[in-house]
Amino acid sequence: MSDTQDPSDAPPKAYAFVLIPGFSTLGFSCALDALSLANHHPSGRKYYSWRLISETGGPVRAYNGVEVNVDTGLTELNRNETVIVCAGEKAGEGSSKALLNWLRRETRKGMDYGALSSGTYTLALAGLIGGKEVTTHWEYKTALAEMLPDVIMQDTIYSVDGRVFTTAGGAASMDLMLHRVQTDYGIDMATWVADQMVYTVPRAHSQGQRMSLQSRPEVRNAKLLLAMQIMENNLEDPLRPDEIADLVKLSTRQLERLFARYLGTSPKRHYLHMRLEKARNLLRQTSLSVTDVCVACGFRSLSHFSKSYRAAHGIPPGMEASDGKVLWSGQN
Repeated sequence: MSDTQDPSDAPPKAYAFVLIPGFSTLGFSCALDALSLANHHPSGRKYYSWRLISETGGPVRAYNGVEVNVDTGLTELNRNETVIVCAGEKAGEGSSKALLNWLRRETRKGMDYGALSSGTYTLALAGLIGGKEVTTHWEYKTALAEMLPDVIMQDTIYSVDGRVFTTAGGAASMDLMLHRVQTDYGIDMATWVADQMVYTVPRAHSQGQRMSLQSRPEVRNAKLLLAMQIMENNLEDPLRPDEIADLVKLSTRQLERLFARYLGTSPKRHYLHMRLEKARNLLRQTSLSVTDVCVACGFRSLSHFSKSYRAAHGIPPGMEASDGKVLWSGQN
């Protein structure tokens, strides 16, 4: 063990997992198991303790239907406990005034606190991450940035900013907790836990959440990659195909041939697909109106947006927005 290890008689480091209905069992299990495995170290020492919390004190149903019993309701925490908000689908609906007030009150004690997946949104609603560098699952990133512009969004698997930590959830929760185990007890302990999890190459926080364009087998052309990146950076105010071609130093015809060869589509169709995907995420994950989403995705005509959306997704945008899947609803 490294010199960062506490004396053998030091009390275990305490965690409080706050479960919000619809939370991700994968992210939660990866985080909790990292702590649990540390307690099985051959030294025989108990390195961590934890308790599970829900707003009501009753069982919490995860997004996959599994119910998890908890230890307590919104009880008073000790200053040495670390709070982790675990969420997933419909995080906003579970972020009640009582929960947000409790988070504000308890975190004033000075403890570390963080979130798994869309639990980042709950922390944002509580006013606990303004101006902080944070991350969340990539599906929710656009929605969070649109709703809360004072939050500095990262496209990484986890982020640590002072006493605040956030993660994209899923397996990334394991990377975050291994980082915390290393900070607490050194690289030897973190390596031992990773080996127990058969996780041979823990990822650094700077690791991107999704496979990069350069790594995808269907994309092997530098000009095409640049054109796609330009599109991604200009979804709200889309460029014309000839403008994109000029930026990558190709003719419009050459750009069209690249898209046809590697992606089987045209630049115009691919760009439209990217904007409509952003629109679907915003409609499903925020309380933005159809008109606001139309503007945010670069459509100048609501009728054109509605027609394009129905053609791509089979339903009008208004139905998507009201189908009960809104993630960021119920903010108070």
